[in-house]
Amino acid sequence: MVTRNQSSATPGSHAYRTIWRWHFYAGLFVLPFILILSVTGAIYLFKPQIDRWQERAYQGLVTTGTVSPDRQLSAAMAASPGVRFNYYRLPERPGDAAMIHVIGVDGAQRDIFVSPQGKVIGERDPSAKISETIARIHGSLLIGSWGDWLVELAASWTIVMILTGLYLWWPRPFRFAGTLWPRLSLKGRPLLKDIHRATGFWLAGLVLVMLASGLPWAGVWGSTFKWTRTELGLVNGPQDWKVGAEGGHAGHHSGMQMAMPAIPVKAGLPLSVFVQKAKAEHLAFPAIILPPHAPQRFGPPTGNEWTAKSEAQNRWLGRQVTYDPATGGETGRRGFDDQHVIDRIVNTGVAWHEGQLFGWVNQLIGVLTAIALIAVSILGVLMWLKRRPQGSVGAPPVVEGKARGWMITSLVVLALLLPLFGASLIFVLAAEWLCRRSILSSRS
Repeated sequence: MVTRNQSSATPGSHAYRTIWRWHFYAGLFVLPFILILSVTGAIYLFKPQIDRWQERAYQGLVTTGTVSPDRQLSAAMAASPGVRFNYYRLPERPGDAAMIHVIGVDGAQRDIFVSPQGKVIGERDPSAKISETIARIHGSLLIGSWGDWLVELAASWTIVMILTGLYLWWPRPFRFAGTLWPRLSLKGRPLLKDIHRATGFWLAGLVLVMLASGLPWAGVWGSTFKWTRTELGLVNGPQDWKVGAEGGHAGHHSGMQMAMPAIPVKAGLPLSVFVQKAKAEHLAFPAIILPPHAPQRFGPPTGNEWTAKSEAQNRWLGRQVTYDPATGGETGRRGFDDQHVIDRIVNTGVAWHEGQLFGWVNQLIGVLTAIALIAVSILGVLMWLKRRPQGSVGAPPVVEGKARGWMITSLVVLALLLPLFGASLIFVLAAEWLCRRSILSSRS
């Protein structure tokens, strides 16, 4: 019981001990996910560098005898009969091969690399890219929708772990040493606790932003957000990110819609015309040219227009321009500033999450965040092992007493904001109730 002069914030209080228990079990559950997601996330931050390294055989080629994009397209189509042209990716630098993405009648996708001289020099399955494999592990643990739900559940409980950790971190009474920095004069578990608390505090904000920026493409949270965004009329127009395992983690996967039957379009200008127009736009790499009725990664097919667009991970640089296929005249353009403020916020979070908002600085912050999160998690385990009695889990004991109003309100708010956490909370509370019943029965 909490005595009259005992604050709810003191280590011996009912509130403190209850939150400590929640923090412990949340940390125990999310630990393996933190390790997997931190490692894969840190690797994925370097997607541009990884992709360019993997395409190194198609870069720095001779530029003498360069042919038109139409000749390159013809060579790619001749090398893969029966496929449909989906888009042409502009070379990033002079001497790089053009990449032509095609879709077969069965929906199978291929990337065909064509030299500046119009010779097919390689092809690949885009889903076999190193960065795509890392993305699938990071987003769905390679087990589809179940993995996507598990990742979202772990992210939700990690948010709970951080918030409860911040409550436990607050010094009582306040002191700088041991709170904002560890007291290195300590030894053993007290030193580990100081490092855990101080590092956790400085890390908390970065991790919360990282987790929150990943929720819009998580299966359950993202679907709820998408419904709210569209059905309630908050935002007009399609969102340019997909949700769940099939859509790809933050649009990481290159999965397009399934191949569509060819739709006749009126005769128009060739690909080369629109490639030149796209080059004049100086679109950020990767810049692609989509023909009329091509399926897109985000949103509906292109319609009866040619589309030049940038799919840069830095969403601030994203831009697309559409052209009339017969005249080549511009029919519309859309950039980051044309999006609704809600979409701009989400896309900024996506760019930050992927480490591309501020270039290498963003990547460095992401890597340091991942390393620090792993370190704090391991320190938590070491602290637990040092105090755990032999033959026991060593969890903080169940405490008796009524939960305070602010604790109940906080749980309800978190359950509403994090649907999977709310669903799992019912199971956790039921287990806690059974645990209490067991303790009371053993005492009687």
